[in-house]
Amino acid sequence: MADTDNFAKIQEHRAQIDELDKQIVALINERAMHSLQIRELKPGANMGLYDPRREEEILQKIGAYNEGPLYSEHLREIYTTILKVMKEAPSL
Repeated sequence: MADTDNFAKIQEHRAQIDELDKQIVALINERAMHSLQIRELKPGANMGLYDPRREEEILQKIGAYNEGPLYSEHLREIYTTILKVMKEAPSL
């Protein structure tokens, strides 16, 4: 009986993860739209496209937002990848 109960709990967690993944994808795409819009505005504001200080600021902020259970360095890895992908993304 315990195996069936554990299996049911696993299925519940997986369903919640699937819903969270759906939300995360939507939020990443929303973030990407803002980033691409900023990219289009930068030349008119006499700003370079790449700003390493801004990237470090973002990474510092996500570390401050972190309440676990992930370590801040793991979130930093995730965000470093997000920032890398955005640099490679085609413009709007």
